[in-house]
Amino acid sequence: MNVKSPSIIEHLAFLSVKYQVYLAELFKALVSAREAGNSTCEELMIEYRGTFGGQAVFLIMTNGKVVVQFRVEEDFLFRKDIVFDNWMNTDKIKSQIAKQKHVSGVSLIKDLRHGMKKVNVEAEVLEASKPSLVYTQYGSSVLLTNALVADETAKIRLCLWGDHANSTVAGDRVQIKNASVFMYKRERQLRLGKTGIITVLSNAKETKPQNKNTIYA
Repeated sequence: MNVKSPSIIEHLAFLSVKYQVYLAELFKALVSAREAGNSTCEELMIEYRGTFGGQAVFLIMTNGKVVVQFRVEEDFLFRKDIVFDNWMNTDKIKSQIAKQKHVSGVSLIKDLRHGMKKVNVEAEVLEASKPSLVYTQYGSSVLLTNALVADETAKIRLCLWGDHANSTVAGDRVQIKNASVFMYKRERQLRLGKTGIITVLSNAKETKPQNKNTIYA
């Protein structure tokens, strides 16, 4: 395969979705394998098989079984200007994401991956910043609150814009509906968008212990 063609980009993005690993981490694992001979990315094991005609050959395995072997031009491995989010916007990748995402019901935060839409989550708000005024590229301004929410499996950043910015505080238990998952600076984020809904199931005052002598570790 020619690494400069869309096919290899789609190929790596497809692997990241299928095996639920971050695309940036998978690419980093390829670079590490090129330098050290092998590396791992979650359940995937990457082995460097050598360089032929300026192309590095990699073998990817999981649970002792071969997943794929492919070639990557070495110059490509050391590029610093790659925007991984753009790799996820092809029809093939969107189709794969559609097969794996939770369209209904409640998702676990640990299972959320970039590109998932219509995500429903129930979580506790661990942190919520004071709403700040952000100026957009169109010259308008909007309120933004960055919150950190968690369920029993993991944590994720929640961006609350506009009317949602004052909807919750630390200690609330919330229900989030129709959210989308994005990656920003290698961190997962939940965004509500125009159709997203956040509902406070129980607020901090209701769940706050009454015993003033309680000490938290």
